[in-house]
Amino acid sequence: MLSETQVREAVGALEDPFLHRTLSETNGILSVKIKEEKKYVSVKLAIAKTNTPEQMQLQMKVVDAIKGVGADSVGIRFEELPPEALAQFRGTANESEAQDLLSPLNKVEFISIASGKGGVGKSTVSVNLAIALARAGKKVGLVDADIYGFSVPDMMGIDKAPVVRGDTIIPVERFGVKVISMGFFVEDNMPVVWRGPMLGKVLDQFFRDVEWGDLDYLLLDLPPGTGDVALDIHQMLPASKEIVVTTPHPTAAFVAARAGAMALQTNHEVLGVVENMSWFESQGSGKKEYIFGKGGGAKLAEELQAPLLGQIPLGQPDWDENDFAPSVYAEDHPTGKIYGEIAQQVLQQFATKENKQ
Repeated sequence: MLSETQVREAVGALEDPFLHRTLSETNGILSVKIKEEKKYVSVKLAIAKTNTPEQMQLQMKVVDAIKGVGADSVGIRFEELPPEALAQFRGTANESEAQDLLSPLNKVEFISIASGKGGVGKSTVSVNLAIALARAGKKVGLVDADIYGFSVPDMMGIDKAPVVRGDTIIPVERFGVKVISMGFFVEDNMPVVWRGPMLGKVLDQFFRDVEWGDLDYLLLDLPPGTGDVALDIHQMLPASKEIVVTTPHPTAAFVAARAGAMALQTNHEVLGVVENMSWFESQGSGKKEYIFGKGGGAKLAEELQAPLLGQIPLGQPDWDENDFAPSVYAEDHPTGKIYGEIAQQVLQQFATKENKQ
């Protein structure tokens, strides 16, 4: 007679394809049901990441293992391990696993910068927040994932390309931030006319084939809106926190809410909202002019039930011809200080979550 113990022993010896620990070690066998008269066994399993090719490979191994102990037919349901279960394995990756940023074992924290529409300054926020986190002593990477509208290298004044060593890409480092962008691989600012599947392969390379080293945070400058590329990235990441960028205009905030909704629907947490172009301050009178109105950021934050992390005024950084970076604010610039405060709020949120675990 086929027993539950036999099934659990057979399936428990198989490894979670991402954690490289047996299902017994991960407590990944949630239930076993046996219909002896039909020699039918159904199991419910939890693994680190579902809906992947690795899941399909494991599924075939599970079927073989259960049939090997006497079942004629097998039913399998998968779900993802809860975050608290994954947390005990994070940071325990071997060298090859640690290089793969998409492995649930990797301890890097992903922060996606999103917007509902273009032109709200999402890339400017991405660049300056990444630099502010680096100034705070964190090891930071930045992926310019806005494949069609790449701009990060130009904004940061990067004038050299990544080095390729064999199959590995070495990212360019500037202001303490490691950067990779489609802009490094396109000549003379030519438009990208690739279709979705090809872009997905490029993004996968950015995660798996770049030698990021030991990172604390990886920021992603997402494409605006809720199109295929943004959705692919959400589904690709093991876990991600998101910051939504908007302007004060009510319509911009209304559109930006869709980006936040996508994050929530794909089980990613919204860290907060950044309101850009909040006002223009006259250098002569010091008077603030609210060119795009007021209240959009606060309204969006309320709708997403997330904090308003900061309000960024209209203005340009002070340019230095010897160290040209047209979109980077100096640490002691008034706007640079605002980005520093936003970075501290972000770090505080992560510290609070770690203390709760």
